[in-house]
Amino acid sequence: MNYFEFYGIPESFHIEPATLKKKFYELSKLYHPDFYAGEDEAKQQEILELSTLNNKAYQVLTDPARRMEYILKLHDLVSEGAKPQLPADFLIEMMDINERLMEVDDSGELGSITAEVLAIEGDINEKLSGLTAGYTKLDHSAQEERRIKIADIYYRQKYLLRIKESLDTFAARL
Repeated sequence: MNYFEFYGIPESFHIEPATLKKKFYELSKLYHPDFYAGEDEAKQQEILELSTLNNKAYQVLTDPARRMEYILKLHDLVSEGAKPQLPADFLIEMMDINERLMEVDDSGELGSITAEVLAIEGDINEKLSGLTAGYTKLDHSAQEERRIKIADIYYRQKYLLRIKESLDTFAARL
């Protein structure tokens, strides 16, 4: 079952934490296995599955990055091991950063590269905020267009994460 449907809330990249927490506790009480100890095995199994679903839904929906990935997966826009087609200019920029990172030999140079990567990340996050704002108010075709753009950002973030991990590795060596 779709986590948004399970919680009875609209699919959104932004969810009010208090609303989510309230729904989680409400369903935790409703599906607590201890309340069904006297039921037959099938009913106990059903409640255990619903309780597990509630916990997983809450874990995913409370984390903005996991929520974004979940929404994109619901619409088949991301998958494990996918090889996305990122724009050539972005890939060239990342390749340039990687090459400079491989040749870095002092902390000043590393700091400069780190600042550049953080600036790129900031720009991406700003663009993401603009795309996710007002998502629930859009019609279905506009939502679909937004999700495609958000998927592009998702893959850019994944690429940047690998670069940031490399930065951390190099920082530990200097």
